[in-house]
Amino acid sequence: MAFARHGDGGRADLEALASQVHPVFMLPPLAASVFGAVLAGRLAPAPLVFHASATFFAVYTAHVKDGYVDFYRRGEDDDHPMTATGCRLALVGSTVGFAAATIGLGTVGGVAAAALAVPMWILGFFHAPQFDTNPVTTTLGYPLGIAVAIVGGFYAQAGGLAVQSLAFGVVFLVTLAGVKVIDDSTDYEYDRSIGKRTVAVELGRRRARRLAYALLYVGFTLVVVLAVDGIFPAAAPLAAVAFGVVALFSTRADAELATMLLVRGAYVFLALLVAAVWFRPLAGVGLPDIGVLGPYTYLATEVAFGALAAALVIRAGAVWRTLRTVLVLYPLAFVWDWYTLSVGVFAIPLRTGVEAAGIPLEEHLFMLVVPALVIGVHETLNDA
Repeated sequence: MAFARHGDGGRADLEALASQVHPVFMLPPLAASVFGAVLAGRLAPAPLVFHASATFFAVYTAHVKDGYVDFYRRGEDDDHPMTATGCRLALVGSTVGFAAATIGLGTVGGVAAAALAVPMWILGFFHAPQFDTNPVTTTLGYPLGIAVAIVGGFYAQAGGLAVQSLAFGVVFLVTLAGVKVIDDSTDYEYDRSIGKRTVAVELGRRRARRLAYALLYVGFTLVVVLAVDGIFPAAAPLAAVAFGVVALFSTRADAELATMLLVRGAYVFLALLVAAVWFRPLAGVGLPDIGVLGPYTYLATEVAFGALAAALVIRAGAVWRTLRTVLVLYPLAFVWDWYTLSVGVFAIPLRTGVEAAGIPLEEHLFMLVVPALVIGVHETLNDA
């Protein structure tokens, strides 16, 4: 039975089958599987190959099923390279391939390793027409598959779970969910016309885009927090910064261009995280000690953050509004600061020793800089 709708012969059939391997969507799950192994600190060939193979067949199943449903059942696509029967046979073949890889994984890595691979196939097979009609599951399906691939790839090598692998899974789940929301918004008009409930359709494009960037921000923040906590390597925040810069540029682009930028940014994000885990370039390097400034340490930090606050406020054209707000807040902040210092809530050793009105000079500046910085950030965000 021919697989190809266009052309005859074995070559046409092979090309039709190969057409369902979409590198843009196939490579990240395979890379996530390998990344999980990197997190485990070892690359045993058999578990690596079996888990990566299971990942491949799970994603291939998703591509074939999605194309089959969109063309033959929904009539969404204008063309499809495979016949209906060819799609069904390909689904059988990919499922058999997944089962064989999973059994092999269970043989070398244990039953739990095989069990952790099964959700990938479930997510792939039921993506269409079940999961892709709900705004939650249509958004989280692919990111969750990436997260499961990371955790499963780790377990296949380590024979157990660890906080680090689970944490990386959560980070990719959150950040890629943001990318997926923007990606789905590229089909907003069509999805709305057929009643397909994506996040963009449910919330509207503007609110969906805000949610997407909020998710990206949460993911980047998690990387920094987990690196500070010692769960992620010290160089991991560099990956968040790099992806964050790409995300910042994408905010000015339309949905299609933003998706292209963010997908490529996600590749950079993963690559830098792999490098951070594998090479640990900043291991053993301590934080810069600005305490060498002695009594001017606190003052120096206020100058730095004060300059940032001033730049944001000036850029947003909110200088007078900021001054007014800061002056109104100042008496309240002064009483609060004076009281907490008086009862010994905290001490400030690295300061100049200059005092005014019963509190250190630096605290007066602090009460000016912090609200100005908050207003600067607020005005910048609302001007975006």
